[in-house]
Amino acid sequence: MTTYSLTHLADVKLAQGLRAGVVGDRAVLAIRLAQLAEFDHRRLYLPAHPSMYQFCLRELGHSEDEACKRIHVARAARRFQAIFDAIAHGRHNLTTVDLLAPCLLPENFSELLAATSGMTKSEVAHVLAERFSQRDVPTVVQAIHPPLTTSAPPAPSPSPARSSAMSTPSPVLSVPERIGTIDSDLPPHSAVPVPPYPRIAPLSPERYAIQVTVSKATHDKLRQAQALLSHALPSGDVAEVLERALDALILQLERRKFGATDRPRPARTGASKDARHIPAHVRRAVRARDGDRCTFVDDRGRRCTERKFLEFDHEQPVGRGGEASSSGIRLRCRAHNQYEAERTFGARFMEHKRAFAAEHRVASKSAAVASGST
Repeated sequence: MTTYSLTHLADVKLAQGLRAGVVGDRAVLAIRLAQLAEFDHRRLYLPAHPSMYQFCLRELGHSEDEACKRIHVARAARRFQAIFDAIAHGRHNLTTVDLLAPCLLPENFSELLAATSGMTKSEVAHVLAERFSQRDVPTVVQAIHPPLTTSAPPAPSPSPARSSAMSTPSPVLSVPERIGTIDSDLPPHSAVPVPPYPRIAPLSPERYAIQVTVSKATHDKLRQAQALLSHALPSGDVAEVLERALDALILQLERRKFGATDRPRPARTGASKDARHIPAHVRRAVRARDGDRCTFVDDRGRRCTERKFLEFDHEQPVGRGGEASSSGIRLRCRAHNQYEAERTFGARFMEHKRAFAAEHRVASKSAAVASGST
């Protein structure tokens, strides 16, 4: 019987096993895709299922998205055999090949696969936007009707114009939209639900399409902003309003987090009584030096790429004499900040400290609520 508890493994053994397993998984995936492509080509699904899509769902147990992606990639790889090797050796994965597939042609596939080797989904999308620019999407602000409680009639089939547009290779189509480009044996576009998550996709090197659902309160704020800007921006262009709003928000956040300002005050000579306090001039200097990015470097010499959840970290812990100077402070993402703290003080100590802080936050919130009610 296979046991899935690996608590007995040393860190080095666990890391080695994980990396070796991933290498094996890639090789197996390439073989599975080759099998899928040949099985699909021979239409061996027909005795029991009307389509390869249904075979993947019913026989192989894939999810809808996984079935579409694997069929799409397998068919592309059957046309361009280099895709199998790219997946087997980790230069590409299912998602990046799925993005590339509509744009691959006999004259460009080799160069395009090489140019996007090792890239993430977002990076591949930007490369495709540079090479296959698309027109801007129209600006639309509309209400979303609530779902019907009774059974609704089938959605109408796409119009001929819509169908032809769907078949045009597009590097930024979402999975449901791209289903129509896989084959006619897959569900029609109208039968697939729209993904419930926001979508940001590059259309060209300097243009992006953003799709998001907002609350009524946010919609009302947008309309109010358009009204307030009506003299300076008579068209009420949503993209322009959004850019101005983000400019104001970013300025406010940079002032709060990094002490950013056009007219910095002279640095105070006296040290703060709080050893953990980091003066504004130090935050500005550290930010400029570290470039809004985590400074952690792993044992292979690779610097962390994280730009979110950044925190100012004392290179020498405060409890051991660390000072809040530009040479003694660095930017770290939250994960690597916690990692360094655990390496310095021990994982158990930091776990207790985080638990205590969480309890303190809950108690403070409860006290605030109680004082407000009285």
